Amino acid sequence: MSADMPRPHAERVAAARLRLAQDFQMWLSTGGHAGPHLIPVAFVADGDALVTATGEGSRTVRNLRETGRARLAVGTTADVVMVDAALDDLVPVPRVATDVADRFAAVSHDPRERPGNVYIRLRPQRIQVWNGFHEFPGRTVMLKGDWLTEPAD
Repeated sequence: MSADMPRPHAERVAAARLRLAQDFQMWLSTGGHAGPHLIPVAFVADGDALVTATGEGSRTVRNLRETGRARLAVGTTADVVMVDAALDDLVPVPRVATDVADRFAAVSHDPRERPGNVYIRLRPQRIQVWNGFHEFPGRTVMLKGDWLTEPAD
């Protein structure tokens, strides 16, 4: 497609699904009474959730406990998937599924070998995808946790 032709909705949904299934690095933003906080982290997909890990006493975890919300970005500023997510669970290291822990360890540090970490399960609620200004209209491909069959905006 040319730079000024937006991708069809179905193609954008497919691009978002593929990126979330195959990529493993994201920017994770949280906020709370102390203000916004942004960190780069690895992640893996686990069913309908995205899983990352960080220190149990971190500002990220404190913010998630306070608000239960996060925003994350996967990709580049020229081709991005933006996700508004709800905290699904903070999973103590001994309780995480072995396959999830193994896949996460393959793309980042292994929280099972570092005391004080916790896994974070985030459930996407809204997903937007675009690769330029020409794709701003129709960029929302998920709302309220459901993939859309046609553009919402």
